[in-house]
Amino acid sequence: MRNWSLTLMTIITLCAACTEGKVYHHYNHTPVGGWEKVDTLVFDVPAMKEQGLYGTVVGLRITNGYPFMGLSLIVEQTVYPSQRRRIDTLNCKLIDKDGTPKGQGVSYYQYRFQLSQMSLAQHDSLHITIRHDMKREILPGIADIGIAVNKLR
Repeated sequence: MRNWSLTLMTIITLCAACTEGKVYHHYNHTPVGGWEKVDTLVFDVPAMKEQGLYGTVVGLRITNGYPFMGLSLIVEQTVYPSQRRRIDTLNCKLIDKDGTPKGQGVSYYQYRFQLSQMSLAQHDSLHITIRHDMKREILPGIADIGIAVNKLR
């Protein structure tokens, strides 16, 4: 019984350590059959509990049905209440020249791309929108797009 308790405490400690600094982490689903260029994904990050430097990461999951080697995303971040706005173009390299996915996985591939760092005040919140900027209007094979915001210091 004692070993079981020790194992449980270790698991709880490891789970808490993995989320250190994490303020927000959420994925939105896209239709695997096709994410339309006009379909904007929205993420509303709640108010920050403390002032500091925060980093934003974009997560992405694709299937074998994704037909391109890369993906261009337009990410708009608006800080409230100041309404300070930042627009980034994120060029994601997903598949190498040999056709091998660079992400982790087997039939779904997971990717993480550092987007930005910004100083936020206590009680600031973020409104983040993401849309694709590819020539093709409908992109098949993209399953999920996510946002993670972490307190860096």
